[in-house]
Amino acid sequence: MYGALWRILPGPWPVKLLITLVVVAGALYGLVFYAFPWVDALITPQNDVTVGLGAAGQSPAWL
Repeated sequence: MYGALWRILPGPWPVKLLITLVVVAGALYGLVFYAFPWVDALITPQNDVTVGLGAAGQSPAWL
C-alpha cells in the first residue's frame, strides 16, 4: 500500500519525501492540537482535581 501511495505522488523522490513529511506533520498537528484535546474533554469527567489540599486551601489534618 505504501508503494502505491509513493507511486501516485508527483515528482522525483525528494519532492515525494517533502510532500510526505508535510502531510505527516499536518496530520500530527491536527491530532495534537484538535483531536486529542476534543477527546480528552469528552472522556475526562472533571479537570479541576486537587490533591492534598482541602476546600479552603488548608493542608489535611494528617500532614
